[in-house]
Amino acid sequence: MSVTTRRTRFAVAALAAVTAIGGLAACGKDDEPKEAGGKPSKLVVDTFGEFGYDEIVKQYEKDTGIKVELRKTAQLNEYRPKVVRALATGKGAADVTALEEGILNEFKTNPANWADLTPLIADHSKEYLPWKWELGKAADGRLIGLPTDVGSLGVCYRKDLFAAAGLPTERDQVAALWPDWNAFIETGKKYRAATNKGLIDSATTAASAVMVQQGGDLFYDKEDNVIADKSAAVKTAWDTAVAMSDAKISAKSATWSPEWSAGFKQGTFAATFCPSWMLGIVADNSGPENKGKWDLAPVPGGAGNWGGSWLAVPSQSKYPKEAAKLAEYLTNAKSQVEAFKLKGPLPTNLEALKNPEFTSFTNEYFSGAPTGKIFGESVEKIQPLHLGPKHQAIKENAFEPALRSYENGQSPKDKAWEQFLKDAKTQGAF
Repeated sequence: MSVTTRRTRFAVAALAAVTAIGGLAACGKDDEPKEAGGKPSKLVVDTFGEFGYDEIVKQYEKDTGIKVELRKTAQLNEYRPKVVRALATGKGAADVTALEEGILNEFKTNPANWADLTPLIADHSKEYLPWKWELGKAADGRLIGLPTDVGSLGVCYRKDLFAAAGLPTERDQVAALWPDWNAFIETGKKYRAATNKGLIDSATTAASAVMVQQGGDLFYDKEDNVIADKSAAVKTAWDTAVAMSDAKISAKSATWSPEWSAGFKQGTFAATFCPSWMLGIVADNSGPENKGKWDLAPVPGGAGNWGGSWLAVPSQSKYPKEAAKLAEYLTNAKSQVEAFKLKGPLPTNLEALKNPEFTSFTNEYFSGAPTGKIFGESVEKIQPLHLGPKHQAIKENAFEPALRSYENGQSPKDKAWEQFLKDAKTQGAF
């Protein structure tokens, strides 16, 4: 993903202001009633992408009498500045705000902007993947986020396009095509030779998948120093993506661009790397006319975690107790299973992960693929990642632009790498 220079500068400046003033948003609301008038008539939830909450909130409304407004932003690079702006100005934040893993740490640097959920809800610390629960805590110990999903990986592929290229179409046979990344590249070469098209959407999508498989430190070390030039995970991801570019297996469709969105319907590419939450996006972009043409196979190289979020309550909410209970409701075992069935976000609640409705679930849009089994079996193999405070900024504004410049023939490999390292220091400054 990428953002405009203007938007990026505004977001960075605004977030710096939020950090410097140490909780302006919260302080500005001190003399306002937190539960004014008793139970609220409406609560607002801000999310990006697709969380699968549309049907879930209807039941919540019936149970509580409280209306829920879902404010959705399609892309994270447009969503983050909105959250930054709301915190900086002390107004406009939702009652419940989704925080993605790539931006979570930068918002945790000022926990005063977020309600401590511990006294507002029951203790659920033993109900989720342990590492996921712990990441929802700020440095001062307050719980600012309840776990939603985790981004276990797969490969979404078009069976009709594979067939036209003379490749196998059954998911077990497709999985056998790529036991590792070198084999995946060879498959891409065969697809290019048969169709003169790229097998995958972009090298940057592949780089993201490879990077998160490595585990451990990515752009930052444990002390949050930028180590982009020393990270083995980053270099492995870069080299693999470069190899894909050299093999011409990419359609050069930048993720989240209009061309990328249209490419799903147009058959511009035949595969993309799919965290569980991407299934709903693939289906939405491809449209009902392509139902049954897509399928899902395991990703080369083993498990990995790309994405996942938490639900937080901004301190400026007038109804922190009700907002916390709504976040609790949206992240409970039943809701996580329902969200997965509707749009694909993979549960992090341990009960949900064992629920037969999850483990036996098949996705009809993806040719009846056993998505519960495919994604569920990889959860326990996920290696926790360390994402520093400006991870998303480095990824979107340094790593991916440099890689695209090489992919598009605008920069030689060495120059592109040097530009990435230079920009990483700038984007990672905090």
